[in-house]
Amino acid sequence: MVVNILKNHIKSIDKNQLQLLIELLLKKGYIVYGPTIRDSAIVYDEVNGLGDLPVGWTDIQDSGVYRLERRDDEAVFGYNVGPHSWKKFLHPPHLRLWEASRKNGSIKVTPQEELIKKIAFIGVRSCELHAIAIQDKVFNSQHFQDRDYLGRRENALFIAVNCAQAGGTCFCVSMQTGPKVTSDFDLSLTEIINDGPHRFVVEAASEQGQALLESINHSKASDTDRQVAEAVIENTKQQMGREMDINGIKSLLQNNLEHSRWDDVASRCLSCANCTMVCPTCFCTTVEDVTDLTGDHAERWRHWDSCFSQDFSYIHGGNIRHSTKSRYRQWMTHKLANWIDQFDTSGCVGCGRCITWCPVGIDITEEVHAIRTNNITGEDKK
Repeated sequence: MVVNILKNHIKSIDKNQLQLLIELLLKKGYIVYGPTIRDSAIVYDEVNGLGDLPVGWTDIQDSGVYRLERRDDEAVFGYNVGPHSWKKFLHPPHLRLWEASRKNGSIKVTPQEELIKKIAFIGVRSCELHAIAIQDKVFNSQHFQDRDYLGRRENALFIAVNCAQAGGTCFCVSMQTGPKVTSDFDLSLTEIINDGPHRFVVEAASEQGQALLESINHSKASDTDRQVAEAVIENTKQQMGREMDINGIKSLLQNNLEHSRWDDVASRCLSCANCTMVCPTCFCTTVEDVTDLTGDHAERWRHWDSCFSQDFSYIHGGNIRHSTKSRYRQWMTHKLANWIDQFDTSGCVGCGRCITWCPVGIDITEEVHAIRTNNITGEDKK
């Protein structure tokens, strides 16, 4: 696990040192994951150098809208977030839990023992670090520990990036989750491209991060570098494409379960589950048993699931959420209200993915605003 920020470890590196940093991680045995372009989107995948990163590209996002465009500079991290989150590496979409074989009348059950390698994430945003911290509470609670998640989490190194621009659907400022990274990282980068040479202000927040920084060429960040880096972050705060008033949101939603807005949004929702699949904090899963044709080999797999699927709420012979209205209401009230009861935190980090990747452009910030504007109970305090 990473630790809190180390004081007086703010340096400056040039763009070429980023390539050396990736090479250093590979030499140390890390699998390096970062942003790369595939299928006309910026996705997280294995990278081996600076050339794999989306240099000179940005993304345009709005409700139900996503497209890539060329920038007029060579920014390395000049985009926001795509359809993938780091969750897919820590909490995989498909995971075999065990396998069983029958031979000569006896059955042998073998739990899945994965060799969890060292992994390094580069380009992690503040909202995403907060999402990982939320999943830490889910998978490492007093009553339940997911050993696979914890194994991956403890072997992960985080190179974060302070956002230099906000997307059309971002609202991390409202959720107090960004755009500046503040904890739970090893190194953080602030990219500076319009004030002097292309460089990064780097902050070390762990002993591992400090050791990596000492292994590449760097210089002490000047007062000017620090001021420019802070100005970059402050400018991003003013660019938020969305905002959400979270004052008293828990009781607001819990006291408005029969609000007419649920019918309105249900008339538009396709129950496609895109919002839950792209969400960096959703954790619902299902379990599936499969066998071969002979019946001598069986496996149990865990797959991501969604509260929008018909089968997810099938309990004791019946589906308790048979309507789109009930499923959307479950998702939104759990995310923004009931999650607080369970984990003492909101389940939303303001990344805006659910807005961007909704085919019909349903906007969670708009839905909260509509309920707050016509609050049928008059109660919205915690």
